[in-house]
Amino acid sequence: MSKTYDLDDLDRKILALLMENAKRPYTDLAAKLFVSGGTIHVRMNKLIAAGIVTGQTLEVDHTRLGYDITAFLGVFLKSSGEYQPATAYLKGIQEIVSAHYLTGGYSIFLKVVCRDTNHLRKVLARIQAYEGIQRTETFISLEESINRPVQVLSSDEMKELLE
Repeated sequence: MSKTYDLDDLDRKILALLMENAKRPYTDLAAKLFVSGGTIHVRMNKLIAAGIVTGQTLEVDHTRLGYDITAFLGVFLKSSGEYQPATAYLKGIQEIVSAHYLTGGYSIFLKVVCRDTNHLRKVLARIQAYEGIQRTETFISLEESINRPVQVLSSDEMKELLE
């Protein structure tokens, strides 16, 4: 399949409904969208082949697992050549849940989840132990207000679809 895939209205509606509830059965999607279950299955296979749908994940509330601290770290590397080896090193620290290579002041921006401030201190020490990291700047999150996927339908289209 080509690198670009033009989403039509049905594709966008399938994606919107699954982003709203990924456990929704294809048969329910089909009934809601007035198509066959086979059509949903074929469309999903095309979206997967095109790389638009890249997997299925389980979203877990880390605070209910005892991870009460979310922190963001701006990482300053000693040189841009340190990016690949630093990223390889950071992948070994399980508390790091996302990392972004940036323009601007920081080289890398990390999201870290920890049980408490003592755990965070230990994780920071592990991160800063990498010799290619010049320094870090830490921001502790007090509350996450928004966490959502990019929407493929307008709010009006979504309201209509969910009615």
